[in-house]
Amino acid sequence: MTRTQRRPPSNRSPDTHPISDETTYNIIPLNNLQADHPSLRFPEVHAAIAALKAGDPDLPIPPYIQLQSNYDLLDWLGALFGFQHHNVLNQREHLVLHLANAQMRLQPLQDNILTLDPAVLSGFRVDLLRNYTHWCSFLGHNSCIQGTSRDLLYVALYLLIWGEAANLRFMPECICYIFHHMAEEMNKILVGSIDTNTGRLVLPTVSGENAFLNCIVKPIYCTVKAEVANSNNGTEPHLNWRNYDDINEYFWSRRCFENLKWPMEPGSDFFVTNRKRKRVGKMGFIEQRSFLNLLRCFDRLWTMLFLYLQAAIIVAWKDPNVLPWQSLKDKDVQEKLLSVFITWSSMRFLRALLDVMMQYKLVSREALWLGARMALKIIVSIVWIVVFATLFARIWSQKKKDLGVSDNYIKEVVIFITAALVFILPQVLAQVLFFLPVPSCLTQTTNWRIFYLITWWFQTKAFVGRGLREGWMDRMKYCMFWVVVLATKFYFSYFLQIKPMIQPTKDLLHHHSKVTSGWQHLFCKSNRFVVSLIWLPVVLIYLMDLQIWYSIYSSFVGAGVGLFSNLGEIRYMQQLRLRFQFFAGAIRYNLMPVEELVATSHLNIQSLWSMARDRVHQWCLRWCCLGIPLKKIESNQVQAYKFAAIWNEIVLNFRKEDIVSDEEVELLEMPQDTHNGSSVRIRWPCFLLYKELYLAVCQAKELGDAGDERLWHKIGKNVYRRCTVLETYDSVKNLLLKSILAERTQELSILENLFEEIDNSITNHKFTNTFNMSALPIIQEKLITLVDLLIIKSAEKDVKKVVSTLRGLYVFVVRDFFKPKGTMEKLKQDGLDPDSLFQNAVRLPNPNDDNFFRRARRLHSILTSPNILNNIPVNMEARRRLAFFSNSLFMNMPHAPRVEKMMAFSVLTPYYNEDVVYKKEQLLTENEDGVSILYYLKTVYADEWANFLQRMSPEELVTEEQLWTKNPNDLRLWASYRGQTLARTVRGMMNNYRVLQELNSLDAVSEKDIGEGATKFIHSRRPRLRHILQENLDDDTLTRGHKSGMELMKYTYVIACQMYGTQKAQRDPRAEDILYLMKENEALRVAFVDEVSTKHGMEYYSVLVKYDWNLEKEVEIYRVRLPGPLKLGEGKPENQNHALIFTRGDAVQTIDMNQDNYYEDALKMRNLLEEFKVTYGVHKPQILGVREHVFTGSVSSLAWFMSAQETSFVTLGQRVLANPLKIRFHYGHPDVFDRFWFLTRGGISKASRPINLSEDIFAGFNCTLRGGNVTHHEYIQVGKGRDVGLNQVSMFEAKVASGNGEQLLSRDVYRLGHMLDFFRMLSFFYTTVGFFFNTMMVTLAVYAFLWGQLYLALTGMENVVEGNSSTTNALTTVLNQQFLVQLGLLSVLPMIFENTLEFGFLTALWDFIIMQLQLSSVFYTFSVGTRSHYFGRTILHGGAKYRATGRGFVVHHTSFADNYRLYARSHFIKAIELGLILIVYVVYSPVTKGTLAYTALTLSSWFLVVSWIMAPFVFNPSGFDWLKTVNDYYDFMNWIQFRGIVFENPEQSWEKWWYEEQDHLRTTGVYGKCLEIILDLRFFYFQYGMVYKLGIAAGSKKIDAYLLSWIYMVVVLVAHLIIVYHCKKYSAREHTYYRLIQFAVSVLGILIIIVLMVFTQFKLLDLLTSLLVFLPTGWGVLLIAQLFRTILEKAKLWETVVSIARMYDMMFGMIVLAPVAALSWFPGSQSMQTRILFNEAFSRGLGYAKWLLKGKPKLKQRFQD
Repeated sequence: MTRTQRRPPSNRSPDTHPISDETTYNIIPLNNLQADHPSLRFPEVHAAIAALKAGDPDLPIPPYIQLQSNYDLLDWLGALFGFQHHNVLNQREHLVLHLANAQMRLQPLQDNILTLDPAVLSGFRVDLLRNYTHWCSFLGHNSCIQGTSRDLLYVALYLLIWGEAANLRFMPECICYIFHHMAEEMNKILVGSIDTNTGRLVLPTVSGENAFLNCIVKPIYCTVKAEVANSNNGTEPHLNWRNYDDINEYFWSRRCFENLKWPMEPGSDFFVTNRKRKRVGKMGFIEQRSFLNLLRCFDRLWTMLFLYLQAAIIVAWKDPNVLPWQSLKDKDVQEKLLSVFITWSSMRFLRALLDVMMQYKLVSREALWLGARMALKIIVSIVWIVVFATLFARIWSQKKKDLGVSDNYIKEVVIFITAALVFILPQVLAQVLFFLPVPSCLTQTTNWRIFYLITWWFQTKAFVGRGLREGWMDRMKYCMFWVVVLATKFYFSYFLQIKPMIQPTKDLLHHHSKVTSGWQHLFCKSNRFVVSLIWLPVVLIYLMDLQIWYSIYSSFVGAGVGLFSNLGEIRYMQQLRLRFQFFAGAIRYNLMPVEELVATSHLNIQSLWSMARDRVHQWCLRWCCLGIPLKKIESNQVQAYKFAAIWNEIVLNFRKEDIVSDEEVELLEMPQDTHNGSSVRIRWPCFLLYKELYLAVCQAKELGDAGDERLWHKIGKNVYRRCTVLETYDSVKNLLLKSILAERTQELSILENLFEEIDNSITNHKFTNTFNMSALPIIQEKLITLVDLLIIKSAEKDVKKVVSTLRGLYVFVVRDFFKPKGTMEKLKQDGLDPDSLFQNAVRLPNPNDDNFFRRARRLHSILTSPNILNNIPVNMEARRRLAFFSNSLFMNMPHAPRVEKMMAFSVLTPYYNEDVVYKKEQLLTENEDGVSILYYLKTVYADEWANFLQRMSPEELVTEEQLWTKNPNDLRLWASYRGQTLARTVRGMMNNYRVLQELNSLDAVSEKDIGEGATKFIHSRRPRLRHILQENLDDDTLTRGHKSGMELMKYTYVIACQMYGTQKAQRDPRAEDILYLMKENEALRVAFVDEVSTKHGMEYYSVLVKYDWNLEKEVEIYRVRLPGPLKLGEGKPENQNHALIFTRGDAVQTIDMNQDNYYEDALKMRNLLEEFKVTYGVHKPQILGVREHVFTGSVSSLAWFMSAQETSFVTLGQRVLANPLKIRFHYGHPDVFDRFWFLTRGGISKASRPINLSEDIFAGFNCTLRGGNVTHHEYIQVGKGRDVGLNQVSMFEAKVASGNGEQLLSRDVYRLGHMLDFFRMLSFFYTTVGFFFNTMMVTLAVYAFLWGQLYLALTGMENVVEGNSSTTNALTTVLNQQFLVQLGLLSVLPMIFENTLEFGFLTALWDFIIMQLQLSSVFYTFSVGTRSHYFGRTILHGGAKYRATGRGFVVHHTSFADNYRLYARSHFIKAIELGLILIVYVVYSPVTKGTLAYTALTLSSWFLVVSWIMAPFVFNPSGFDWLKTVNDYYDFMNWIQFRGIVFENPEQSWEKWWYEEQDHLRTTGVYGKCLEIILDLRFFYFQYGMVYKLGIAAGSKKIDAYLLSWIYMVVVLVAHLIIVYHCKKYSAREHTYYRLIQFAVSVLGILIIIVLMVFTQFKLLDLLTSLLVFLPTGWGVLLIAQLFRTILEKAKLWETVVSIARMYDMMFGMIVLAPVAALSWFPGSQSMQTRILFNEAFSRGLGYAKWLLKGKPKLKQRFQD
């Protein structure tokens, strides 16, 4: 029943213990078909039920099966194969709902609606089992689908298998394997086949209670579980265990039929999980942790880049001053260019070698062909290298022999070119097939052996990734895009990167003997190493700058696509006012269903004309309405009523959300007319009528002598003005005649005669002749005075003033308004004494008459036109939503069907343990500055807080304390709706249900019905349109149970509350809050995992519950037992997977717990679902991407930066990915999935740990690989919260970067990289893992540049290099590119274009300037470091994990120790390293003697250093507060000196944190350790380079000086060991002895220094220099020592390593804290930092200082000090 039909809950607390019996149901009471339930009134439901009951009349019933008399197909299947009873119940409702909804959508309607149409069932069977039939074809097995008579049995069997498969649902082909054999057994049972082994009728392999779970699901589940256990929580190398994909891909080969068999053999090697035994290993792919995956997955990209680099160098080398196309005419250049084929063949060899290195473990007895192909590829590539090298050598030899070009030379060239043509023939064929997709798709998708043989050399036989082709137009679009991008990149690279480097390279190579080195050479005495150092940053930027060009061009293209989509046409409320009159047509066209044309065998002229007219109307609505007025919806047209109903519901929903006030509701709504006989049927909102009456009066005054027709023509040209005049006249007339004068009085008769005379003059077109137009302004003023008195809502209203005002108005009208003017004497002669008029006739309305006061206030607004009309709604969020909604109506979208004919859908939200509703303690707990979350929200959302107080008590102002007493839940919900809570998400998603209720009511009645009921349609905050229609229209009008059953059949909301059962058992307040949400929302269901302890062990169940208003209890609907614990892989996808079986409908929308939905956007869900029927290119979509609005941008400047970055990605970024690039994936919620398509293909995410850490995008990968299509639609949006504090943002970006690092290892990325065409592959790379790789390349370029410059400075070779202007130009270009990326170009540029598109250029420019002033560049530079660190570390060592961000409000100060723990390894130490290089560089570089040159070379690097160190404190509340800085220092020292480790956490013990930071090193492989050692060796270079700069070196350049410097390291280490040893032994008990040891060591050190100064050239400055020399060396030794922990522990040296590491971290902490302390001490820093961080709040009249001072007396003095 609906909310309106429920009885209110009793005061007693409902029983929260779930109950489950046969009376409970989910949506349809299938267990009681005689119940009076709305859903049972639909004949389609009965048709589906009847089909299940009828089924196959000859169903054989084995003797062991006991069925009730009213059994159906699902009961028979459940009993036959041992499915769980609740699984049968769940899938029965699932199937009935889907078939009923599909039957409703049939067009034309069938004659017998009580019979299920065969087309519905056959279509569903084809869609559901399409993946199964493809699988059978792929393996060469015949499908078990026999005819169409058993369609319902096959569908039911598959759904029952899927519903009980638990974690096996992630393995779709495994389910196909199970279905295949069970369907085969079912077919044999149905035809009565005889078992050859027993001679009896065939019986199912498994049967009995829970037989399917125990005998089929559980063995495979246990195998998966054992493999997960082998993974050691995902830390073991992927080679050592099988994940979900490996086990699923086992069923891609015929081995599953040959080895596993049916019934499944327990002894099969498939079930063996012990690595020491023979078992099934990895299938199809092995994930190897290596950076070489980038080269292997995207080898075509790197081949292109390296070949062009080589060719460009060859062309430029001949003569850098000649244009490249001129150089190409040179014979020598042409000859040298042939060498690119040697490089090309070498790249192929490298690719083949990588395949062997990473995938050789796949070779087995069953896959010898794979090994053969690997070996052949290596052999062939080597042969090509030899062939090209030999031919190339022969060309040069022949030329040298002939002393020039000769016939023999030309023959050699021809031979080489012939070989090259043969070499590139496969690429040529690939391009031909690219433009001829039919043969290509035929070879890839057809399962003929001949095609396998043809494609065997190029790709592995795989079930997915075949036929990934797009239509002609789509291919042309993304090809043109990339051709332009590549042309720009190559042009830029040649002229600004490569060409300027040629001449200095030549100089260095040809004149190396003239350069004097400053030390002992480690390499040969040529300058090749110097050349490589100079080229290294150039090459790195060359390899990554395609990302920059992609970002630039995608911004242009995205803006263009958005422009042609009509985005940004309505940006502000003023534009909305100008175009509001088109809304009725737009809403009617887009949101109101159009009656479908009855399909006939022949299209008649009328239907064709209707279709053509619809297209013209659509075109006019899209384009002409914004410039050329089409037929406007006038206020007296009947269809405007539906528009008014929808508009008013939107406004009322705004009021419920407190983003508008009661006064604004009255000014925004469109009230229906309640005056009988009125000339106005629909009234425009007041905000559209600003100054319209005033302008009309002015026109009347000016054109009073022009006649009625002329005057009315001028007024009527403006529809708002005309309606304002009509409404004002009707309202004044009604006010005077029906509201304030008593009946049967003389005054009433007088006024009736007066208005009758006015009406007659208007009818006879004599109004201007009868009345004086110049008197209208005075009449308006007097009316304003009268209404001012009437709107005073008080029982003691002054009646005398009303009478006096009425009297004055009447006298003025009679005396001055008429022509000729009347006189007082004439009135007295007529028996009317003005002094006695209205004395006893006025009867003021009751103060409780809300309708009267509402009308009076509206009239007052029209008469006065207050300035507020031009500035409503005041709330910026309300303005934004109205502007977007109005703009979206003019965008292209499918027609909305009637509710009964729409596609049914569900929303699924995974929830773990986050906030549901904020508790009182959370809201009132104050931070260290006395600021609570509630106070923070009241300040940031001040206008919404005022609206909330008004809603709670419209008559009088209430205080916060009163609210906590009377309405605590409302107050908690108000705060929760402004955070990222489950309550906010539920409220938003339930808007879908409320919208369907309203739309269903509008669909159920005709326009005539609404027109007749208009007088009863008074929109206030109490009644709603749906309820009024139900009360005033007959039941026949509200057809077929539309009162409530339809909405539940079309929409279900399921929350996967994984921990709900545990929360209830622990009496967690979150469980009570979830129960409260279920009580308040009828369509809400909660799915959770229940753990039950039995004598046989722990049992696990997937449970679905709802709140039953009849029983006033939480009731249990379904309880499906699981084979074991839910979580085997990543938690979120496992949680979604278990709840997916309880969803319903054709589509499922995935919504995160930090999202919101808007009522006005929910109106367009019907349109969005129709997109599944539209073909985009050559495919219909399987995922509908929708736009997101990040609602957390106003919290702080940091939240604004993150919001802007995220907004540009979810709008412009995804717009370009969908069109024209055709490479959009699923990047997270709120995309809408084709539910049954994904149901049969592995679900809506992947769950293997840790490879699927970013689980969402793998659904998009899976969709694309399996031939699906992903689109993006921007006429609908969903709210989304983002992290608002720097620590939260960093953890989120760390998770995303780590997830992308794991993606790079996955089979999905590898297959997409090879099976997509070249241009889509480029789009794929640069929008996924390539973005993070190129971000890391920017950081590496900084390192390469600085280390290279340091090398040049220390060797003294910088003068030679920097003396060449070309080198400087090239390096400047590279540094500028790097600096642009560092400053956030990849994020900021799309943001600027998107803001320009949607808000205008000036607004976008202003926002950009403000962001720069708020140090957004610091934030983006800091983010570059975060992404680079975690992406690189994940690929190198692993360690990716989910990082909970908290999603809370950041109103507290983060301590220095917390910041150090989070950023020490990712930012601080790296920044200190780069800063140290810059300091040494400025000291020893001759170039830096000029300040400008040094600044130009190092500006970007210094900015990076400062950003990486200072960002955590700049964006930290009270980051530069002196007292907090002092406290942070002591807290940091206590933390770092704390010695405990066993029972402490990282927040308490430095040692515990230090060990956790090394976790990734404990599980890394040999490759990771070797590369880590190589990277750490850079720190030894400091010592080597600077030892020769010490005075004690005496100018020596021999290697001996470096070797002797290690004595210093040994001495320092020994001294440290002595002090540490005696500290542990004597510092506690014999402190004096410990001090003597310290003194002795110090004295010895001083003596050594004195001796060195006397007998050597040692200087005191060498002491400071030695720190720069040996501290980096010690850090490098420490990093390498961490890799050999086991060895050092055995050698008893590990404690020394720990103590040195503690010392280093203490030193690093002091270095980072020093600038923070300096800024904290400096006056004004804290105020400036606060303004930067909370500038958005300041701009809204707030301020952090007010938080501290207002109402916080105890903090005033501290703040002022």
